[in-house]
Amino acid sequence: MVSRVIPVDPFDLVLFGATGDLAKRKILPGLFHRFEVGQMPPEARIIGSARTEMDAEAFRQSTKDAIEEFTPDSPNRAKTLAAFLERLDYVTVDVSSDQGWQDLAQVLRPDVVRAFYLSVGPSLFADIAGRLHECGLATPDSRIVVEKPFGRDLASARALNEGLRACFEEHQIYRIDHYLGKETVQNLMALRFANSLFEPLWNATHVDHVQITVAESIGIDGRGAYYDQSGAMRDMVQNHLVQLLCLTAMEPPSKFTPNAVRDEKVKVIEALDPVEPADIARGQYRADTGGDSYRDHVGNSSSSTESFIAMKVSVANWRWSGTPFYLRTGKRLRARESEIAVVFRDPPHTIFPNVGRLRGNVLVIRLQPDEGITLRTTIKDPGPGGLRLSEVSLDMSFADALGADVRQQDAYERLVMDVIRGDQTLFMRGDEVEAAWAWVDPIIRNWEETGDQPAAYDPGSSGPEEALMLMHRDGRRWRHIGG
Repeated sequence: MVSRVIPVDPFDLVLFGATGDLAKRKILPGLFHRFEVGQMPPEARIIGSARTEMDAEAFRQSTKDAIEEFTPDSPNRAKTLAAFLERLDYVTVDVSSDQGWQDLAQVLRPDVVRAFYLSVGPSLFADIAGRLHECGLATPDSRIVVEKPFGRDLASARALNEGLRACFEEHQIYRIDHYLGKETVQNLMALRFANSLFEPLWNATHVDHVQITVAESIGIDGRGAYYDQSGAMRDMVQNHLVQLLCLTAMEPPSKFTPNAVRDEKVKVIEALDPVEPADIARGQYRADTGGDSYRDHVGNSSSSTESFIAMKVSVANWRWSGTPFYLRTGKRLRARESEIAVVFRDPPHTIFPNVGRLRGNVLVIRLQPDEGITLRTTIKDPGPGGLRLSEVSLDMSFADALGADVRQQDAYERLVMDVIRGDQTLFMRGDEVEAAWAWVDPIIRNWEETGDQPAAYDPGSSGPEEALMLMHRDGRRWRHIGG
């Protein structure tokens, strides 16, 4: 099975921070894959930019090394890669000074889409936007892409938005969250709004609760300085998990257009009740045998930053009143696993003799590691000897359903091409970001004011006991991480 690839218009993509880790691991390999399948037109160009002094040939060699390291081999890759590298150029730019901006202006074409991808620290977003505006590089058809973290609180997010909007219109600003580019996340919308089976049941009358889990088996090795200033709440909940919650809980948009979808997501965030301290469990992983603890990794023996968080969240609207959403994310957990589990209510009555309590169906949308959808159902055990019931899962793995030869796109591939197309559906709008921070800020402020300390948990576990009790007191259980 071969997926249909729609070419995009010719473009100039300027990649600020082109020598950085994200560019090498994700952005440049993703662009190569889009070129490989024929989505990138021959006139397209990718212009790397950073403070590092190098010429275009050195940048091509660096990109070649990155693609060979971070992408699987494929037939005729050498020939395809050579053709891709011909589309690359490089301009040395010091974003904090006047150096290089006129050189960049000289290589940009006036008659194609311009996209400026800021793969740099958020402290540079407004400065780069301002320079692009001052130098006349930000044309009416230009787009600017910014990576998270988009602020560390409501005040800084507003300041960033104001800095970007001083130079670009809102429809030109693409706040990227790579979780929204995952195939299964988009399939959640297809599952809800392209099928008549689930949407009539997608409400508090039929859904007992929803679990959203983003578990990572790795620690914060190499990211200690950043992470200790951020923590799981700022790094994961405020953006990734809130976005997954929005897509799960939102009302059907009137149309599948960027603003219609994002309007409904904002309504969900604005409907979130404040979270009581008793409905939050924070954790920090301790040392394991021969390993380092969180505090060892960050070099701070008294750090109170959380590497794990679990929350019970209420969406105060007609659709979801009385149905809690449980969010959970953490480092050094049992396995790398991300999923959305919609747990339906138990059948109200059983007609079967000698059968105990029947459990409700569970619809699981797996984001990683194996993207797919499963539905837990109850059936009769085959064979004679009376009627016996058992639970089985109807499992649709994308690899199995679509064919092993269909390579799943990396999220960055899809999102970068959406930027070129001018499609903002999978990107966060400014008011959406600010609404999320307005909900998160009081939680963080309460921790700081009360001196709240995260509970210790063992690496390779499911998190601290407090997270388990968060569910147990409601008569529920977390789904098992790692199978």
